[in-house]
Amino acid sequence: MNCPRLLKPAAPANRGLALALALLALPLPPRAQTASVTATEATVGAPLPAGIGTFPAVADFPGQGPLRTQDWFRNLWIQRRSDWWRHRAEDHGAVVFLGDSITQGWGSLAKDFPALKVANRGISGDVTRGVLYRLKEDVLDLDPAAVVLLIGTNDLEDGGDPETIAGNVRAILAALKAHDPPMPVIVCKVMPSDPSKKRPADKIQQINARVDQVMNGDPEFLRCDTYSIFADARGNAKPEEFPDLLHPNAAGYAKWTQALRPIFAKLRLRQ
Repeated sequence: MNCPRLLKPAAPANRGLALALALLALPLPPRAQTASVTATEATVGAPLPAGIGTFPAVADFPGQGPLRTQDWFRNLWIQRRSDWWRHRAEDHGAVVFLGDSITQGWGSLAKDFPALKVANRGISGDVTRGVLYRLKEDVLDLDPAAVVLLIGTNDLEDGGDPETIAGNVRAILAALKAHDPPMPVIVCKVMPSDPSKKRPADKIQQINARVDQVMNGDPEFLRCDTYSIFADARGNAKPEEFPDLLHPNAAGYAKWTQALRPIFAKLRLRQ
């Protein structure tokens, strides 16, 4: 299958480099280098790098704020990342959807974007520091055509403050920019939830406002409004789209799809 390509003029090699270096306040930890992926690489039997076949030590995670370390999360992290690693050649050059359970649960992703090669890199329960740690193998090594990022709601549940969450998002965006300056990154707003889920509307709005500032008008960072399209009059999730007030149902994913399609069209992404 042909990979999606971006039909836009090539950017200068140093474009945005100064911004990326300035933003990269929270560097990724040193990791074992991996060979570039090719279509003929025999990945299924390849040894798993540290941090994929095992769960990392807490001290190895970059960034600040909460982490998920429960047994269920460790097992899910290892299972999903190991599977992705073994089959990573298949996802080379895809549009990568990166996030937590809201992304992981998008089971109709390929069907909703039939003209695109997509790769789902969501892990249920993940937080911004988890995404920072796994960027290299799960995203950068794929040389994606674009990245769709949605992360931060679990940080909030676990006591993360909006400024810290936005700081970790800053580091994620800086790492993506440093890897491939002209690569588009669609940054989705943290979706509404409910105070009963430890995700009050005012805190979510603060996260989104701070991330707006982090993006700082960079032309390769595009905002997708996945907050106001879902929020009720109080800024919370609607049960008809978020039955558990956290995860979208089919109607919610359909609305997210509609929000992304004009952005993909503007970027002229296609197979």
